[in-house]
Amino acid sequence: MVKLRLKRLGKKREVSYRIVAMNSRNRRDGKALEELGFYNPRNDETRLNVPAIVTRLKQGAQPTETVRRILAKAKVFEQVNA
Repeated sequence: MVKLRLKRLGKKREVSYRIVAMNSRNRRDGKALEELGFYNPRNDETRLNVPAIVTRLKQGAQPTETVRRILAKAKVFEQVNA
């Protein structure tokens, strides 16, 4: 199953994440199928590749709870249903 989830980057206590599509059985920082965005929780910066995310969601990818909250905040699910 393909999941949209966070891939950890950065130094200790200076973490940032990439939003990636990957097989649910792969490890957290393993090889991703596609990189779809960036999230920095320290300053709440988010950059998303919305067309690619919408395509993955329409193909049946399941976001994790954290990614679901990030996408809902960016109103991505409204574009999926349209």
